[in-house]
Amino acid sequence: MSEQGQTPDDDWWNRLYGPSAPGAGPAAARAAETVDDRATHLGDRPPTYDPEPTALPAAHADRLNEIVPDTVLDGASYGTQTLRAVSVRGDSARHRGEPRGDALLTARFGTGPAALVLVAVANGVRGAERAHRATADACHWIGVAVGRSHARLSDDIRAGRRGELKSGLHRLTDRAFGKLRARAAELGVPPEEYTAGLRCLLLPADPECRTRVFFGIGGGGLFRLRDGAWQDLEPLLPDRAAVTGAPVVGFGSPPPKERGTGDEPTTADLDIAVPRSPFVEGPPPPEPFRFRASVARPGDTLLLCGPGLAEPMRDEPALTTELAARWAARRPPGLAQYLADTSLRVKGYADDRTAVGVWEA
Repeated sequence: MSEQGQTPDDDWWNRLYGPSAPGAGPAAARAAETVDDRATHLGDRPPTYDPEPTALPAAHADRLNEIVPDTVLDGASYGTQTLRAVSVRGDSARHRGEPRGDALLTARFGTGPAALVLVAVANGVRGAERAHRATADACHWIGVAVGRSHARLSDDIRAGRRGELKSGLHRLTDRAFGKLRARAAELGVPPEEYTAGLRCLLLPADPECRTRVFFGIGGGGLFRLRDGAWQDLEPLLPDRAAVTGAPVVGFGSPPPKERGTGDEPTTADLDIAVPRSPFVEGPPPPEPFRFRASVARPGDTLLLCGPGLAEPMRDEPALTTELAARWAARRPPGLAQYLADTSLRVKGYADDRTAVGVWEA
């Protein structure tokens, strides 16, 4: 060692090229070679916009609570599942200095095996000035509704009461959209401009229960990676070119004799018949209510996402192939790696990206 802390290689480097800044020698070069060099975009050329944020949205001094961060990242592990969730402002919004329109909510209600994890993903009307507020409201109100009823929802999921779950969650969702209509009336904007697509997952913390419940309204995607192949779990698929496998069959309710005496409270009995807060009656949302309850297998990866990721997942086979390769390992990615994976860019897709991944042990 010619100097304390230097290796012979570093000494050789300094003799040949002169003293350099710390970390500039061969040791640093070797370390740089070990950095993950996986692609950050797919296709012949990168997308037009810069891959990193360039402009902040305009802020108002009296409405700082409306500021939306560029990126939200979250995760957890319960029972046999590991959760990863992210919402990232799209390239187009970053370039124009517009706020992220997508919203993401992750919440745990209850404790122990009876706990219930809710993940809500909302996407707003493209170009609407208040899209980010509408999506935040949609996530907030469905979170309040599920949180107040989480004990009964958890019981119904573990008991396999599919019919009660579908009916009750449909009512909760309709109530959330009724509140969106009320907020639109308060703001004096057409209800079709202050609305959102809302897609949710209910994940029981009980390690003995592998039922995963999806519900919501609006565009997006629900995919499953099983045995190295992607399956599109949406009931009506616009394009199957990039995926394989049939939609999963909904998890059915047990026969009546297995469902107790009939005196137990169920999701259909939720106390939501009479509104207790501002609520505007009106036509149901233009999109149909979607519901699916399925049983996960060890090794499965479930992916719930908004349109910003669902569209390239369906239209760009290279994206599904790359994600399948990255997520082939049994170990779920860390938060930073999950952010990098879901931010893999494809030219022509510049919308916000919001994605929830669930890895089954």
